[in-house]
Amino acid sequence: MNNHLLRTAAHGLLLCLLLSSLSSCVTHQQLLNFQGEELPLNQPEDILNAVNLRIQPEDLLRITVHSYDEEAAAPFNIEGTEQGGGNRMMMGGGGQNSQGLELFMGYFVDREGMIDFPVLGRVPVAGLTLEEAKFKLLDMLQTYLKDAVVNMRFLNFKVTVLGEVNLPGTVRLTNKRVTVLEALGMAGDLTPYANRANILIIREHEGKRVYERLNLQDNSVFVSPYFYLMQNDVVYIEPLRARTATTADLFQRIIAYTSAGLSVLTLVLTLSSRR
Repeated sequence: MNNHLLRTAAHGLLLCLLLSSLSSCVTHQQLLNFQGEELPLNQPEDILNAVNLRIQPEDLLRITVHSYDEEAAAPFNIEGTEQGGGNRMMMGGGGQNSQGLELFMGYFVDREGMIDFPVLGRVPVAGLTLEEAKFKLLDMLQTYLKDAVVNMRFLNFKVTVLGEVNLPGTVRLTNKRVTVLEALGMAGDLTPYANRANILIIREHEGKRVYERLNLQDNSVFVSPYFYLMQNDVVYIEPLRARTATTADLFQRIIAYTSAGLSVLTLVLTLSSRR
């Protein structure tokens, strides 16, 4: 009788361990990206879906104007000059504070798509690329500066990556073009529980919100108009069903099931010793 009880307990323990391993099973196929037809290796392709970012209301721009005569260019910069002198505020030497300082010194694009530019007044920039806006300012500056040089970039170019990534959060970027793969890389890459076939992109553009799904397991992702992200995009990676089986990792669940199995075994032994 005791041997029968022991065998029953052992079988129960093995069943618990088997269930713990199967409940988190993620297949090799689910972990692969870019499946389907072979990629055209060593065959350059034209990039037809690249995004040329356009300035939108509520964007924040960093604009500086330079000239051979820096004193003449100083009134066109909001970085600050002291009265009667040409000493500018230094932006780059503040360490962690420099980025926050830049945000205060940027040009805010209002809801009408305008910026308030020193001397020039209100300038419409919404809908323009950075290059187009730069040449627009250069044209307006010709009256004041014959050799003006304008530098312009986004200060609020950021994307948010949430869900099954190792480092979820908001990523601020200096580059004006970023792909969904680069954004995932900056978020620490996908976890083993990420559903690579159903990635959600949330985009706000021209007062509207749009949603799109990307399948990283399909090579067609490279030609999607959402492969290149825009400022303020949100990328959400949903979990596989295997993730919903537990909120703990595999090792913790093995310990839990083993503990339960040992409890069963202890109970069986206790009952059998009383016979």
